Amino acid sequence: MKLSVIIPVYNERRTIDILLEKVRNVDIEKEIIVVDGNSIDGTKALLKMQERKPDTIVIYQGKRNGRGSALKEGLKIASGDIVIFQDADLELDPNDYPSLINPIISGEAMVVFGSRFKNKTKPKMGFLQYLGNKIINFGVNMFYGTNLTDVETCYQVFRREIIKDITIRNNDFAFTVELTVKLIKKGYRIIETPIMYYPRGRADGKKIYWMDGFLSLWTLIKYKFLD
Repeated sequence: MKLSVIIPVYNERRTIDILLEKVRNVDIEKEIIVVDGNSIDGTKALLKMQERKPDTIVIYQGKRNGRGSALKEGLKIASGDIVIFQDADLELDPNDYPSLINPIISGEAMVVFGSRFKNKTKPKMGFLQYLGNKIINFGVNMFYGTNLTDVETCYQVFRREIIKDITIRNNDFAFTVELTVKLIKKGYRIIETPIMYYPRGRADGKKIYWMDGFLSLWTLIKYKFLD
């Protein structure tokens, strides 16, 4: 099966080349789709070099529209049997791809999430980030009868065919929660597999903010009652 790796990028000059090398080194047939949200730090110049690679497509957005918008742009042209989202910040390790896609290849599931909380050690993240994750997980599990541990994971992996009938309205980080609840409402069972996690701080370019947590919480509540 072919894997489509969709990578939203905004101002990741320090990490994008390293990340793309890591993705390419994973021994899986794949296409790499990078969506740049109008970076202003030199990332675009690096991507101009990277798009010369035969396995890489780069989409340049005219303005910064958010992570969700970038993922939707990537989904429009993805051609793989399986889709995975990959952030460009090196917090997650592409070497986890095989364990993430194997349940789909084997037919065990159509959707797999990589969980930072399924490892034996507690993930190293700030208190507010940890608390926000726990609140979102609790809300999704309470409203939708699931038992997920990491709803806000970057590693959402699924058969591409199942996204065709799902419309995602969020263009920001709440995209992740909206996709999760809509997959659940469509009846897809989500299984989780442990992943490695190497968090970075605000000084290193981390972009998620406290407001993103409120938007995610509102999203999971809203789609409890809407399609």
